[in-house]
Amino acid sequence: MLTKLKWIFGLLLFVTVFGVLHYNLPQRDIVRITGTEVLRKDFSGWTRIFYAKVDTGDTDSFNRDLRLINSVRSNGQVHVYRNEDTGLGWPPYFKLDSSNLQAESEDAVSNRDKPVWFILRHYGWRNTFLSIYPNAISIKPISGPDVRLVPWFNIIFLTALAALFWATYVRIRGFWNRRVNPVIENIDAAADETTSRIGEWFRRK
Repeated sequence: MLTKLKWIFGLLLFVTVFGVLHYNLPQRDIVRITGTEVLRKDFSGWTRIFYAKVDTGDTDSFNRDLRLINSVRSNGQVHVYRNEDTGLGWPPYFKLDSSNLQAESEDAVSNRDKPVWFILRHYGWRNTFLSIYPNAISIKPISGPDVRLVPWFNIIFLTALAALFWATYVRIRGFWNRRVNPVIENIDAAADETTSRIGEWFRRK
C-alpha cells in the first residue's frame, strides 16, 4: 500500500511540475497574422487564473476589454492569442507593451496570396471549452514558414533545473543516510530488544 501511495504521489508531482513548466515556459509559433480584435471578457469565473493582471489604468478586474491576435499557421490551422501585460508578476516576462504589440500586429496583417510570416512568442494554453488563450509576448518577421526553431532557452533552463533538482536530491539523500537512517535503525533495534524482553518475560510467567 505504501509503495502505491509513493507512486501516486510521484505521478501527481510529475504532472503538476510538467503542467506548470509547460504553461509558463516560452513557446514560439510560425504564423501569418490575419487580424486583431478586442473582446469584452468576463473575468468573474475560476478561469480568471489563466489571465494576467489588470492593465495599468484599468480599474475593472471582472469585466474588461481583452486584446486578441488572430493568426494562421502554414498548415491552415487557426490560432488565437491574447495580448495582455504581465507586469512585474508571474510569469516573469516583464511585458508592459501590450498596446505596442497590438499596433505591431495590426501592421503585420497579410493575406493568403501575399503571406508575411512571423515568429510569435507566447506562453499559456488555448482551450476553446474554457475560453482561454495563450498570451503573446512578441512577434518577429522571418523569411518563410519553413524556418527551423530550436528552443535554446527552454533547453538551457530545463537542464539547469534538472541539475538543481539532482543536486538537491543527492544532498537530501546523503543527509538522510547519515543522520536519519541511523536514528531509525536505533529505534528499530530498541523496539526489537524491548519486544524480545517482553516476550521473554511472558514466557517466564
